[in-house]
Amino acid sequence: MMDNVTVQFPQLPAAVSGERHSLDGRLGYYVDGPAPTKPKEAHSPPLLLIHSVNAAASAYEVKPLYEFYRRSRPVYALDLPGFGSSDRSKAAYTPRLMTDAIHAMVLEIRRAHGDSPIDAIALSLSCEFLARAAVEAGKMFRSIALISPTGFDRNAPYFGPPGSTRANLVVYRVVTFRLWRRSLFFLLVSRPSIRFFLRKTWGSAEIDEGLARYDYLTAHQEGAWWAPYYFVSGFLFSGDISRIYQSLQMPVFMAYGVRGDFTDYRAKSSVQIKRNWTVEEFQTGALPHFETLDVFTQRYDAFLGSAEPDASERR
Repeated sequence: MMDNVTVQFPQLPAAVSGERHSLDGRLGYYVDGPAPTKPKEAHSPPLLLIHSVNAAASAYEVKPLYEFYRRSRPVYALDLPGFGSSDRSKAAYTPRLMTDAIHAMVLEIRRAHGDSPIDAIALSLSCEFLARAAVEAGKMFRSIALISPTGFDRNAPYFGPPGSTRANLVVYRVVTFRLWRRSLFFLLVSRPSIRFFLRKTWGSAEIDEGLARYDYLTAHQEGAWWAPYYFVSGFLFSGDISRIYQSLQMPVFMAYGVRGDFTDYRAKSSVQIKRNWTVEEFQTGALPHFETLDVFTQRYDAFLGSAEPDASERR
């Protein structure tokens, strides 16, 4: 496929149930849950879900959790900038942009449900954005959960300058060269490629077929390549993430699997010893909520039941 060829992109269906909204015309999100009996009254604190970052990321990656918790509490699923139903314009996709999107979403949730702190769950690299948001606005989060978080691999710890990234400008210039940036991207998100990377994520030939189908659709949208190219070039990886993780004050639930290509958490001991961290291992790939939803939600709910933070510990 040549980059000067006109491409007709497929319509992108909703990733999850409930209502789909747009914040300021740029940030897409979904919301569902039981109706409050009084204005700004909720059955439980709202839950914010944040997908991972990859070539075909979207809110579909949190669908099992979204569909499970919408029965008992207000639940929100955010499409980060450059992904899903959010704006995909050419822009500088950085940890700051992603963190600010989370701040904006939290403020929107507070407008609907009042000022009580919320719970939030993020996947993979987005755990870094959620952790940064939670350090910057700790009083807005009752707890956070990090599923397969980055930053605990063999190269950790990462104590670079505040706000630094692990960007490689040479890689970015190569992959975004105008003669092949679209054709290269569509090669990366072909159906065989998507299945290949999902098998690496699962650590198994058995993957979620619905996610595979949605990945293909969301990756074949106008501008879908911009944010992923910042990702593969390292611009979205924080150079100071170890400091951020260790600065978290609220209860933190960390979950990771033991299968697939994303199992290097040898640096987890740096937080495992902290009283506010609960670290759980699952006999799954990197998305345990797809494979063992019942086990995952039981452990997560148990964490929530015992993790009400002392107000004096909040920032």
